[in-house]
Amino acid sequence: MQSYPYIITISSEKGGVGKTTLATNLAIYLKAMREELPVTIFSFDNHFTIDRMFEHKGQRLKGDVHDMLMGARAGEVVQTGQYGVGYIPSSMELGDIHERFKGPMTLTRMLAESGLSGIIIIDTRPDLNILTQNALYAADRVLIPVKDMPSLENCRNIFSLFEQRGIDKKSLALLPCLIDERIKFEGVFKDLKTLLRAFAANRGYRCLDTYISKSPKVESLNTNPDGRIYPILTHARGTEVHGQFAEISRDILRSYDATPESRACLYYTWLAEKEGKKKESYLARLEGLAERCLICGALLAEQPDGRGFYYETSDRTARGFLHDACFTDMLCAALYGMTRDSQTFDAARMVIADKAGKSVSLLIPKTAPSESKLDYRQFSTTGEQIFQKDVTLDGFSEGRLEGINSGLYLLLNESLAGYEGKLRGDAWLAVHPVDPADPDAVLHDERYRSLQKVQGQIGAALAYP
Repeated sequence: MQSYPYIITISSEKGGVGKTTLATNLAIYLKAMREELPVTIFSFDNHFTIDRMFEHKGQRLKGDVHDMLMGARAGEVVQTGQYGVGYIPSSMELGDIHERFKGPMTLTRMLAESGLSGIIIIDTRPDLNILTQNALYAADRVLIPVKDMPSLENCRNIFSLFEQRGIDKKSLALLPCLIDERIKFEGVFKDLKTLLRAFAANRGYRCLDTYISKSPKVESLNTNPDGRIYPILTHARGTEVHGQFAEISRDILRSYDATPESRACLYYTWLAEKEGKKKESYLARLEGLAERCLICGALLAEQPDGRGFYYETSDRTARGFLHDACFTDMLCAALYGMTRDSQTFDAARMVIADKAGKSVSLLIPKTAPSESKLDYRQFSTTGEQIFQKDVTLDGFSEGRLEGINSGLYLLLNESLAGYEGKLRGDAWLAVHPVDPADPDAVLHDERYRSLQKVQGQIGAALAYP
């Protein structure tokens, strides 16, 4: 059974609020409290603090954050780091990623399909670029460190982002960080953490019950003669911060245990259902197709190669594929009276095939007691008419199929025939070029929607139903 990760995003638009210290030490505490729980961390920032904290010297790297964002499976680039924490190495080269991340749920899908389980912690940049937005949307919990009024004011952008996207803000929580316990106030708000919580509540923001104190001891763990970064768990015992991180970690684990389906799991389930519906629609479209090429009469199952055109009537009662050679030969005969015996047939056929392969052909029969005609038109793929010609259908009303236009007559009769052998006067036939190497792709959801959009534009331009 596939498992999905529980994602924690650490985010703040204000630098210097202890964001990376929170992310790295939270990963270590979570792993220490529950050794069997996989914990993975990575960063979109380029300060490489995570690498310095968790890397084993001389360890051969399998990839980095850039590789993951470019499509590598996250589970395949995770390194086993110090303290049992998995980490994905950082990268300086994330500038070319943003075009790939136009959608807000791209990262959610990547992590849902990553093969990772347990808890993932994402350390973001101090801005709301598209990567940060993706990390926010993917998160089951978002921790927003605040240390002063400027950092608190910046929180409104994150909350506004969730409101604009219609995402539940219950996952967002402020965490007072780097609180100097020596600062005291007179009146109701006696200290900095109480003041920040009061202002946060006034703005409708939720705060965690705990906070993180400012500690010279903790600050020395990041800057020391050894050039290393030491964890609070092992090197700051006896400090208030040590106990505060333990409290935050217990709160995270309670939330993790109480979440039967993480956001990644829910998104993947929704995505699977959506893909399932697409598949059902695709199979339904396949089932309604004609079994033969209506021009030559050959079974397409026996002669599948060369299906270069897809046709569909405006009322969708007839749909199927045509061999490109059959349709091109038919156009040569119907539009210019040319057959394979004609002297300039090969050269003319190349030109006609090229035009037909780049446009939508529209066949509108106009039958009358005395005369039958075909209104043939070509449209660009954006619905703009680029060619029109009337074709006289000699002998069509009498049912004669012999002669130069026999292929055209078969196509019209098989696709647009109504009661008593007459053609339906309120319908037309559209023929779309497709890739002969993969003709069925035109029936896939996005391609088929594009086709229907073009047909709608053509119908509207002609004032046909």
